[in-house]
Amino acid sequence: MLQTGDSAPDFSLTAVPAATVSKAALLGKRYLLYFYPADDTPGCTKEACAFRDQLPKFGALAIPVFGVSPDDAVSHEKFRAKYTLNFPLLSDPGHELAGAFGAWGEKNLYGRVFMGILRSSFLIGPDGRIERAWPRVNPEIHAAEVLAHLAGSPAPAKKAGPQKKSAPPAAKRRRPAPKPARKKAAKKRKR
Repeated sequence: MLQTGDSAPDFSLTAVPAATVSKAALLGKRYLLYFYPADDTPGCTKEACAFRDQLPKFGALAIPVFGVSPDDAVSHEKFRAKYTLNFPLLSDPGHELAGAFGAWGEKNLYGRVFMGILRSSFLIGPDGRIERAWPRVNPEIHAAEVLAHLAGSPAPAKKAGPQKKSAPPAAKRRRPAPKPARKKAAKKRKR
């Protein structure tokens, strides 16, 4: 995966809603590329909607945001319309750009190993070099994490999963109630 200080690879990709977006056209500007696996999936939708909601803050900093996935333009159009996304989505169907950034690689899900997009983001500086790389991002807080970096603030805390309840101390543990004694039949069954 590319790191801070590395030169961003050259690219020119189909974008929705624009025609194409290229590194050459963005030279002299700061911008954010975030790589996500697929349109309209739970984690990708959370991440895209978080960027959508925070886009005015990115705009105030003059930093355009671009989502990059292997999906085609038709899929991107549907995804943008369904969630009223207000930033361009770039199509990288052959994974060339994702591979060049190191955002395409081996994944493991429930023991199944396969190749796919490694959810990550790159802040590119006006000189075309990577100012900051975020590997393995949390889709729920990533937009806020990028904004915190841009503001020089600490990153937001990651949401903790559900807490397991610890067992009460031995003195306070309840013993299971005894099973009620079965009453012996007063009458013997007739044979």
